[in-house]
Amino acid sequence: MKAQGQQGQEPWITPYFRMYNGRFALYLILGVMTLLAASMLMFTSGFLISKSATMPYNVLLVYVPIVGVRAFGIGRAVIHYVERLVGHDAVLRILSKMRVRLYRILEPQALFIRSRYRTGDILGALADDIEQLQNVYIRTVFPSLIALVLYAAVVIALGFFDWTFALLIALYIFVLVAVLPYISLKLTRRMDTEVKRERNGLYQKLTDAVMGIGDWVISGRSDVFLREYERDEAAVMRKERKLRSWARWRMLIGQLVVGLAVVSMIYWAGGQAAAGRIDYTLIAAFVLVIIPLADAFLPVSEAVQRLPEYRESLNRLERISGGGHARGDGGGDGDYSVSPETIAKAASSAHLKLERVRFAYGAEDGNSVDGVTLDIPQGKRVAVIGRSGAGKSTLLKLIQGAIAPTEGAVTINGMPAADFGDDGIPRIISVLNQSPHLFDTTVANNIRLGRPDAEMEEIARAAEQAQLGGLVAGLPRGLDTPMRETGQRFSGGERQRVALARVLLQNTPVLILDEPTVGLDPRTERELLSTIFRSTAGKTLVWVTHHLVGAEEMDEIIFMEHGRILMRGTHAELMEREPRYRNLYHLDRPGE
Repeated sequence: MKAQGQQGQEPWITPYFRMYNGRFALYLILGVMTLLAASMLMFTSGFLISKSATMPYNVLLVYVPIVGVRAFGIGRAVIHYVERLVGHDAVLRILSKMRVRLYRILEPQALFIRSRYRTGDILGALADDIEQLQNVYIRTVFPSLIALVLYAAVVIALGFFDWTFALLIALYIFVLVAVLPYISLKLTRRMDTEVKRERNGLYQKLTDAVMGIGDWVISGRSDVFLREYERDEAAVMRKERKLRSWARWRMLIGQLVVGLAVVSMIYWAGGQAAAGRIDYTLIAAFVLVIIPLADAFLPVSEAVQRLPEYRESLNRLERISGGGHARGDGGGDGDYSVSPETIAKAASSAHLKLERVRFAYGAEDGNSVDGVTLDIPQGKRVAVIGRSGAGKSTLLKLIQGAIAPTEGAVTINGMPAADFGDDGIPRIISVLNQSPHLFDTTVANNIRLGRPDAEMEEIARAAEQAQLGGLVAGLPRGLDTPMRETGQRFSGGERQRVALARVLLQNTPVLILDEPTVGLDPRTERELLSTIFRSTAGKTLVWVTHHLVGAEEMDEIIFMEHGRILMRGTHAELMEREPRYRNLYHLDRPGE
């Protein structure tokens, strides 16, 4: 997965500077111009007030500063609006690309997401972490750059009048843009990181509780969860209050420095006017100009204080990015060794082979699949049975090319399954599992997920094949009836039939059944299996199950334990020669 590997290792910040350098340059220029316009507005206002106080005999003597006040006032508002427009346009573009990038990192791990990440982690990354990274540009990088540009401009401008005073003002500004940010970062680094980590923990806990809210209520322990959550929330809020307390102290210190700069400016401007170096009408102008400039320097401390939050978000995203290597070098986005012609051929007829396949999830782990050999030509029906942890799920992931074997080979028409990638496999293999997700949209749209370009007639035909005709006929709007969130409108068996219609519409030559009848009552289970076997004639079936209801329909049954095949054969053969299989079958069919 070379392409994906490179994507996972690519930084999350710097690429977007290169991608949008023109917009960012314009944003930086507009930001500087906004503050310069605000400064000139205050400067000309101060001069106008002072000049007007002398009661000039003709209004034309103050006409230029009047026009200047109007021009800078309007100009500041217009430039600031354009600045925000350009900045937010760039950042929203980046935000969308970051979310798409995160989705593309997660997509190849679709079969692993539930076991690799908690739902709260994924939601936190999509919502909180990506939001944090967009703030890098708007709230940290560019405010700091604008402050540095204005820092240099202020010192140079004052240097034309008095270099000694210019250096004093430079010292005041240095306190605002360097000393206070450094102290703020040192004092809050650890606490910022802890608050973000604990806040993400609360996301995870709340997500878990919402998903299991019914069980909390039924158990009568909802008050326990509420107390624990409120306790953890209070602990986070205490730390956040400490951060806010320091922010208030930092703002007070910053305002005191600005006040000191104002007093110094009054003293210096008064001295300059007394010495005849500047006109006394400029005293107020020089003093007032400090106020808008302070708006550029004061936010730098807050901008720098956010760095630990960004670092924590980057760490989480990099951990997720680092997990996107399930296929090794053989799969990924667009870097496959399988031609479109090979994929098209496999999409009509697929011969699956596993030859002495072994797979371990880690160097220190035992083999989840250990020496498995299978030959599954097109149309063959294979049942895989065994207890939890026997290696059945890993076997399915190997067949789907989601993981490459540690040893041996898994091939489709002679080509490694992992080489077919995320575009090829869905055209060859479809999956009906025990909990297919049904979206909060219409029945038709949920079925259409199998083939987005399907016509309504094809969707209706797939629904009929899945024995949904009677159900659809009784719905108020037929196939256009909303299913509600996760398909709550329908029973478990009806939801599985909708999912079956989806995979029938997908029309792949291979169908994996990953315990699709778990949780269904015996009658519904038999009816659903009967529908599946009847509607998938000619397709290859790989059926993973704990039960043996319907096993007689299979061409071959394999029994796995500790990653190895202990028994294999047809139903009749195993019933004749394997006492363990006979016992399992009779336990599943107690009346027979």
